[in-house]
Amino acid sequence: MSAWGWTLSVAILSLVVALVVGSLMGILRTTPSKWLVFIGTAWTELFRNIPLLVQIFLWYHVIPSIFLSLRAIPSFVLVVFALGFFTSARISEQVKAGIQALPKGQRYAGLAMGLTLPQVYRFVLLPMAFRIVIPPLTSESMNIIKNSSVAFAVSIAELTMFAMQAQEETSRGIEVYLAVTGLYFISAFAINRIALVIEQRVQVPGMIGGGK
Repeated sequence: MSAWGWTLSVAILSLVVALVVGSLMGILRTTPSKWLVFIGTAWTELFRNIPLLVQIFLWYHVIPSIFLSLRAIPSFVLVVFALGFFTSARISEQVKAGIQALPKGQRYAGLAMGLTLPQVYRFVLLPMAFRIVIPPLTSESMNIIKNSSVAFAVSIAELTMFAMQAQEETSRGIEVYLAVTGLYFISAFAINRIALVIEQRVQVPGMIGGGK
């Protein structure tokens, strides 16, 4: 149960980081400013094209060697940022697609009513875009549960590390790995059900990703 708790902690905190940063980068990529688009695109391409395990090692071994003050940060926090930034690149793509799926007239209507561009995003575009991208966000939330298993590489006592240690100590690999598999399944399935309830409550009839 302790290992399961570490897995859920890594996954949930990483998801929060990913949603905040990924949403921001997705928004930047849809603005009229070429510089903001460049920043959002550069972030997305950087973190999307480097394998997650390599990013974990970069955060754990390389970056603290360059910025010595980071050596005092627990490995748990570094893993959360690594996994969160990796997932933010994927969420950036989804938020961008959700905004671009909306009719352009919504942006123009908001500006015509006297709203500033940030207000148009906050009150007009994002509430609708997030409704559209709930299904792919659900998939990313489930993936982040599974991807949290890489935390074992930096000695986080999550489910995968527990399974490896328990198998070595007890030689009962079948029971151990079946139990761990079941806990991963329960975690991902719970996220799927929660997201489904949210989607049904906030869907807009007739919109992309909505119901009847």
